[in-house]
Amino acid sequence: MNWYLEVLKKYAVFNGRARRSEYWWFVLFNIIISLALGAIDGVTGTFSQAAGLGLLGGLYTLAVLLPSLAVTVRRLHDTGRSGWWFLIMFVPLIGAIVLLVFMLLDSKPGQNQYGANPKAVTA
Repeated sequence: MNWYLEVLKKYAVFNGRARRSEYWWFVLFNIIISLALGAIDGVTGTFSQAAGLGLLGGLYTLAVLLPSLAVTVRRLHDTGRSGWWFLIMFVPLIGAIVLLVFMLLDSKPGQNQYGANPKAVTA
C-alpha cells in the first residue's frame, strides 16, 4: 500500500526514477480498486454499457490518470529511456508489447541523466 501512496504523493512529478516495485504495486492496486469500483457501479446501476465505464470507475480513472502517466515516465527514466517512449503505446499491438517489456526491465545501475538509482538509495 505504501508504494501506491508514494505514487499519489508524487502526483505530477515527471522527473526522477521509479523502481519496478513502485510501478507494479501501483498498477496492482489500480486494478484491484478499479474492479471494486466496477462492481459497485454494477450493483448501484451507475454503469453505462455505451461508455463501458461506471460513474465511480470513471471518476477514479480521471483521478489517477496523471499519477499513472508520471510513474510510467519515471519508470522509463529508470531504464535509461526518455519519457517520450511512452508514445510508442499508440503503435497498435507492438507498441503495447514494447512498453510492457520496458516496464519489466531492471533498473540501469548507478546514476543516469534522470538521477540516482532508487535501488541504491533505499538499499
